[in-house]
Amino acid sequence: MRRDVWHAFISEVISLHEFIREYGPADGDKSLSHVYGSHRGKMRAITSAINCITRLQTLQFIKKLTEDPIKLGQFSYLRNAPHGDVVCQTLAVSFWGGSLVSKFSESDHLLGIPSDNIPGSRSHVSDIDGSIYLKKWMRSPSWASSTSVTFWKNISVRPELVLSKHFVVADKTLVEKASKLCKEKSQVVEKTQATINAATLKGIPSNIDLFKELVLPLSIVANFFDKLRRWKEPHLTVSFLAFAYTLIFRNMLSYIFPMTLMVAAVTLLLLKGLKEQGRLGRSFGKVTVHDQPPSNTIQKIIAVKEAMLDLENYLQSLNVTLLKIRTIVLSGQPQITTEIALVLLASATTLLLVPFRYILAFFLMDLFTRELEFRRETVKKFMSFLKERWDTIPAARVVVLPYESGAETPSPNPNKKTNKQGNQK
Repeated sequence: MRRDVWHAFISEVISLHEFIREYGPADGDKSLSHVYGSHRGKMRAITSAINCITRLQTLQFIKKLTEDPIKLGQFSYLRNAPHGDVVCQTLAVSFWGGSLVSKFSESDHLLGIPSDNIPGSRSHVSDIDGSIYLKKWMRSPSWASSTSVTFWKNISVRPELVLSKHFVVADKTLVEKASKLCKEKSQVVEKTQATINAATLKGIPSNIDLFKELVLPLSIVANFFDKLRRWKEPHLTVSFLAFAYTLIFRNMLSYIFPMTLMVAAVTLLLLKGLKEQGRLGRSFGKVTVHDQPPSNTIQKIIAVKEAMLDLENYLQSLNVTLLKIRTIVLSGQPQITTEIALVLLASATTLLLVPFRYILAFFLMDLFTRELEFRRETVKKFMSFLKERWDTIPAARVVVLPYESGAETPSPNPNKKTNKQGNQK
């Protein structure tokens, strides 16, 4: 914990200087003299960081640190927090903003975003008490982000009792509004990350079981389609084919994708309504996976080794397939390349001459008649022929160069032997 606290201290100091460099005026900027109190903005930012560090030290001393110390640092936390740039902008306006004490030319201030809060000016940003943050100081790219533009556009100066930029009666200051927005977004992100951490399992077998459970609906659909294709329930297969050919020959293929999206949308809304009414139960949507039996270190090592071997075999098969395709494309086997080119030309000619609905109907009929007795032997012979032709395609040549180290081998220390002799003496 002591190391974490010191790391939080260092991060806060580094983040403070990054904040001053990004959101504050440049050193020696003459425009500081045009805004009352802006020359003390850097010291205000440093004081704020000192207060954060002091508060963190106090919590460490009384042993009340209940979370990561880095979250208690103001500037270090805002570096990675959602909408933290908006909070930094409001802090910059609070630190360096002030009332104008002299007139200056608008031609020197061409950067930034307009603000409707200042009467007669569309060049600067105004705090809730009317203090001005100059357009020239908006050097950070975050001022042009959509979140920043939306935040400052929706800020309206209401006729509330404003004691100062830090004290407002019946309203919130800009820093409080931005902090509330950042807090809400952070809670959403933390809640989402908590669900991800809870769903992250350790161990390859557990992740495989989780993957199987997640793809179970797709597996059910695939098994049902395979039953239809194999005519295990003929009445369902005939009904599906009749429906499919009706869509094909009635020129209704263009309606399939929109209807699929509509059915998906209606299903989502129906599930949402049923869940809000409590008809689906509390356990609806939960994924249940049985834990793996306890195993020792040797068994875990063997399981990881087997998984890596399976992955290696899969990559080898994939590489061989890609190398064979490379051979076909680069004419490593001219006869095979010629055959593939003729097949592609014949397919292209067929697609140009024959209407697509007839081709789709033919492939659908071919898919649903492969397992029937009058075609089973023919399909097996054709698939074995394709496999034989694929096995005869050689893989492209792979050259493995020997390892060459770019760095020179460090020479031995010449004083080492001398030192040893001196010690012996």
